[in-house]
Amino acid sequence: MPGDIVTRELKEPITLVEYLYRRLYEVGIRSIHGVPGDYNLQALDYAPGCGLTWVGNCNELNAGYAADGYARIKGIAALITTFGVGELSAINAIAGAYSEYVPIVHIVGQPKTASQRDGMLLHHTLGNGDYNVFVDMNAKVTCAVARLNDALEAPILIDDAIRECWIRSRPVYITLPTDMVQQKVEGKRLETPIDLANAPNDPEKEEYVVSLILRLLHEAKDPVILVDACAIRHRVLAEVHDLVEQSGLPTFVAPMGKGAVNETHPNYGGVYAGDGSKKGVQERIEQSDLILNIGAIKSDFNTAGFTYRIGQLKSIDFHSSYIRVRYSEYPNLSMKGVLRNVVQRLGKLNIGSVPHVSNSMPPQELESKDQTITHAWLWPIVGQWLQENDIFITETGTANFGAWSTRFPKDVTAISQTLWGSIGYSVGACHGAALAAKDENSNRRTILFVGDGSFQLTAQEVSTMLRQKLRPIIFVICNNGYTIERFIHGWDQSYNDIQQWNFIEIPSAFGGKRDEYQTHQVKTRRELTDLLANEDFSAGQYLQLVELYMPQYDAPLALESTATASAKQNQRK
Repeated sequence: MPGDIVTRELKEPITLVEYLYRRLYEVGIRSIHGVPGDYNLQALDYAPGCGLTWVGNCNELNAGYAADGYARIKGIAALITTFGVGELSAINAIAGAYSEYVPIVHIVGQPKTASQRDGMLLHHTLGNGDYNVFVDMNAKVTCAVARLNDALEAPILIDDAIRECWIRSRPVYITLPTDMVQQKVEGKRLETPIDLANAPNDPEKEEYVVSLILRLLHEAKDPVILVDACAIRHRVLAEVHDLVEQSGLPTFVAPMGKGAVNETHPNYGGVYAGDGSKKGVQERIEQSDLILNIGAIKSDFNTAGFTYRIGQLKSIDFHSSYIRVRYSEYPNLSMKGVLRNVVQRLGKLNIGSVPHVSNSMPPQELESKDQTITHAWLWPIVGQWLQENDIFITETGTANFGAWSTRFPKDVTAISQTLWGSIGYSVGACHGAALAAKDENSNRRTILFVGDGSFQLTAQEVSTMLRQKLRPIIFVICNNGYTIERFIHGWDQSYNDIQQWNFIEIPSAFGGKRDEYQTHQVKTRRELTDLLANEDFSAGQYLQLVELYMPQYDAPLALESTATASAKQNQRK
């Protein structure tokens, strides 16, 4: 048989699925998220032998969110779903990862190649014989598609897809038909690791741009640095750190860039989000005559409703594939090499003042005798309670906007979905992030702040956290529904209301044992400060779930201004 001849010619035969899994292990993945289905079951059998742990989520959407959170900690993640029904349940999460530059390898178990070729009327199809329709859908929200229909080319396709996933920091889509799982491929290729290095910049072009940037930096009377999400996603934080340290320049972050720089550094001046900035920050940024914009994503929520007032004439934009200096763009130039070269040749610069940023309580809150937990009071308290190396996750709502005003301890990783903003994302991401920390054998705390409305969409993932013996600290903000939507439209409309849950009963309802979790109900400031002062609670030795009661119509000022701008944008003719 021709297949036997090919197998005999292989130097080190290995099944296709083992090749795929070993490549995933090579790039740092230790756990695979997903939901079992008949088209991926056989492939799942091989995961343990390749050093991979199968998670098994409650649904594919949650699995996609969890893979997103995992990737933001580990650098890359894997998701396995089944053909049609499974992959479409996950596509919202994959689209979010694409939008926010998060690398996920999405593997889809498919019917065997002959069934696809013959257009058989199988379950999970549309009943029209079209086996390309779901591939075409996913191709729109991934940066590479690898269809493993041929054993000879499969290893090359796998390696190329994983490399694209890593380099471009976006999801890729790999199909694995059932009859290809056990096909033999060349295992000797595994001796050569996938090349994950960025292609070097053209030296002459890089030298020209670096010289131009240095000239403008030295001419500037008041330059500043502004760091955003793509600095994190495209792995230039080491270069950013050195730039901040050696330049001495005032340094700010955009909301999506929270955690990108050491916020205890004396250069750190806070979060710039246009009109959503804390007092003094907006004025300081906008009066600068040169802004080094590193990895910017200028979306509406990231700019507090497009209220940035930074002219392009005084901006230098650093991105993964181009540099823009004022109005001149230089394509095919990676910021990593340019930043490193700039740092090495900085010299002395003009350095202006840095706004003071702290977690101190506003005077009106400090003097208040009211025991109501407001956002103005809460977020300074949270900032004081956070510890070095925490993983801090916030839902895109009051929590995310409130976190803008905190000053993080060193090496805190912030996770939110500010651009895609899929409601309920943070609960799945919390599971993935906590699992990633566990896979790294670290003792990092994973902390989640999520609204009661958002929590109801993905609450099942708490059961997966319990099954995986994870220990996140989850604060459910109980304020009677969808607050960010209320501020945008429908202040008292019933569509922004929710059914009230007994959140503290959820771990028990999901089968948690009493020694695996603790629950708390907090309605006053004193109760919260006492809880945060409790060493047993703060140590994160159990899954902790806190009902945190706040007023229905209270929100951070940054959310109020952003929601107002969003409402105007929605109504604009």
